[in-house]
Amino acid sequence: MDTQQYTPANYKSDQPVRWCPGCGDHAILNSLHKAMAAVGVPPHKTAVISGIGCSSRLPYYMNTYGFHTIHGRAAAIATGFKVANPEMTVWQISGDGDGLAIGGNHFIHAVRRNIDINMLLLNNKIYGLTKGQYSPTSDRGFISKSSPYGTTEDPFIPAELVFGARGNFFARTIDVELGVSQEVLTAAALHKGTSVVELLQNCVIYNNGIHNFITDRENRADRTIHLEHGKKMLFGKELNRGLVQNGFLLKAVEIGKDGYTMDDVLVHDAHTPSNFLHQQLAMMDGHELPLAIGVIRDVAAPSYNEEVDRQVKEVRAKKGFDSLRSMILAGETWEVK
Repeated sequence: MDTQQYTPANYKSDQPVRWCPGCGDHAILNSLHKAMAAVGVPPHKTAVISGIGCSSRLPYYMNTYGFHTIHGRAAAIATGFKVANPEMTVWQISGDGDGLAIGGNHFIHAVRRNIDINMLLLNNKIYGLTKGQYSPTSDRGFISKSSPYGTTEDPFIPAELVFGARGNFFARTIDVELGVSQEVLTAAALHKGTSVVELLQNCVIYNNGIHNFITDRENRADRTIHLEHGKKMLFGKELNRGLVQNGFLLKAVEIGKDGYTMDDVLVHDAHTPSNFLHQQLAMMDGHELPLAIGVIRDVAAPSYNEEVDRQVKEVRAKKGFDSLRSMILAGETWEVK
């Protein structure tokens, strides 16, 4: 048994980090190193797999096994790697373009199958590496190099895709919230099954300030809510505002005003199998209701790779296979002369 205590430095490679100064990826990388150290899985038992994009350079900066794959295929390769190497902890890194455009089909099926991988979706609402085209998460009307008059389509909301694919773990954080980032990345690593973490990240070159509405220091406390399992859903600079039930929907209220008391404020239950309230929380956007950060859903369910491993062992024991050759030759065979 490995009893070594790991530090973030154990997970850092010796490669210079080649992201633009001020890019949100720097903070995310820092939080990931800290989360890995907190979980304590040895570097040689860890693999980081990415697709194509600025975020997909991340494996170079990890002192673990790593694979910089092809555009949109990170989830597919991470799936195969995990099933073939169930003892490894697998992190998959994608941007909103790589993960939800060309990789969108792989994304939803990895979630649906509940493969035990940690999917990190770095969302800056732009194609950064290819120089500023709009992405699947860019807002309607967004002006970019590929939409000079504004986009004419609605974006994907990553949380909506996760819940639509019957996901069991969804968390969200912001690149500037290092403490929350470490918290949710640690929780993702400990979850058995597909964990999806959306990281709202700033691209200083092609989409600078896209998340300012919720990230600026003056308004962040009023426009975001940090959800923690078992705790009241409170937010605001004085923690004097909370979420209450309003029919089938949610409502933000001020404690002590209009008859609302602390008893009316909902308690977050990330572990309830029902995703009805989790979806409502995940869909809040910081306008009428605060944007939810933290672990929104964390529910136990059978993982794909565990079920495949169990099935293989059962068939092998029943059929007496000890190799691929013995399995192939187990049926009728013919000798061709």
